[in-house]
Amino acid sequence: MKTPVFDVLKVGDDIPALTMPSLSRLTLALYCGASGDHNPIHVDTDFAHSAGMPDVIAHGMLSMAWLAHVLTHWVPQNAIRDYSVRFAAMTHVGEKITCSAKVTEKFELQGERRVRLALTAANAEGQTKLSGEAVIALT
Repeated sequence: MKTPVFDVLKVGDDIPALTMPSLSRLTLALYCGASGDHNPIHVDTDFAHSAGMPDVIAHGMLSMAWLAHVLTHWVPQNAIRDYSVRFAAMTHVGEKITCSAKVTEKFELQGERRVRLALTAANAEGQTKLSGEAVIALT
């Protein structure tokens, strides 16, 4: 992975987007095991129906991990100084989520050159599932 150079980036630049495969029930089941979050709303269709949902929904933290993937595909993990998100909508089985980032600010803090990124995870119809921001240290 080649780390981006601070001097080359401009406010408004897009970071390479990442489109995840369509969300499957298998992915949800595997994430339950990996995360320890066995809430039935994520894997039990009958439970989801009883809660008034048309089907199970993805874990919010799974979507957050996908969005973080945009960062770790772009820079080494140790360059991430801050990462936060706001959950905006539920992610459903079959949806294909695209995660993207855009440079919104360039600045220095304590002698370290950094960029602030606006982050978005959205489905194919453009509905935002998560939004957030990250601060990345660059050379």
